[in-house]
Amino acid sequence: MTRAAERLKLLINHLDRSPDVIRAAPTLAPSLSSSLPLSLRYTLDNDLLTPEQRISYEKNGFILIKNLVSEQDINRFRNEFEKVCRQHVKPLGLVAMRDVAIAKSEFVPDQKAVTKIQDFQEDPELFRYCTLPQILKYVECFTGPNIMAMHTMLINKPPDAGKKTSRHPMHQDLHYFPFRPADRIVCAWTAMERVNRQNGCLVVLPGSHTGTLREHDYPEWEGGVNKMYHGVRDYNQQHPRVHLEMEKGDTVFFHPLLIHGSGMNQTQGFRKAISCHYASSDCFYINVKGTTQENIEKEVLEIASRKLNMTGDFDLKDSWAFRGRLVQGERTSL
Repeated sequence: MTRAAERLKLLINHLDRSPDVIRAAPTLAPSLSSSLPLSLRYTLDNDLLTPEQRISYEKNGFILIKNLVSEQDINRFRNEFEKVCRQHVKPLGLVAMRDVAIAKSEFVPDQKAVTKIQDFQEDPELFRYCTLPQILKYVECFTGPNIMAMHTMLINKPPDAGKKTSRHPMHQDLHYFPFRPADRIVCAWTAMERVNRQNGCLVVLPGSHTGTLREHDYPEWEGGVNKMYHGVRDYNQQHPRVHLEMEKGDTVFFHPLLIHGSGMNQTQGFRKAISCHYASSDCFYINVKGTTQENIEKEVLEIASRKLNMTGDFDLKDSWAFRGRLVQGERTSL
């Protein structure tokens, strides 16, 4: 037995919770990781993560890796984002969003009007983030060798306009995804500049990934809520929170059941981050009808019908099927 394996075994034996507690409840489909030891169901055997990092992810649902993405790469992503905002490039399928507090009369094609772009899989420069070797080597620790990039975002959190609309409600990313198992999905989220509590860093509830997928809906906020910003309807408000303050290039990897959100941007600058949700290509699609995800499916179908003139037998999994792109290994299922 290697020293790393011995250390891992020792750490497992000293977990402050029993293996019966460290498990995720079913999320509408059986998990491919059910044959793994219960105390190590969220990470796969690998030569990259230290035993301490594996145990931390098992207990908390996230790990933070410092200085993973170079300043040069981040500057290139920033430059491409500006081109997209100015409509100098128009990638197929890309969606640009803006804060609900920005009136239509104020909209101009500039990065100050765009709060988020998503589905940039057809933009070669931005999608390069999803293929960075230093990102994928960590992703493989959670998904295995066959990796699909499923959902892409570049967030440009604006200075709050006074209505607190720059907040993002506490939520679980799995609410949006019609594929399983949850344990073989992971998000990589990279700070494109220093993020802290002042400009609205990520806030996470450690250990919440061991629970179930909860019911989500729009929170009843006086200032309004941005489109698709669903939040968990009921969770323990007293649950300990961690504010993930990060430096430029730092990257956090987290489980899709981890409850997280972000606060207001109380500065005058825009807080940028780039992210990708990855899944094992061995994952499979599920039907969300009759589940807590039915409301997000309905909203997605309404938008698709209005903007893309799509009707008929179109459902949530169809909306995801064309987004996913293989970035490593073989495309076996998704």
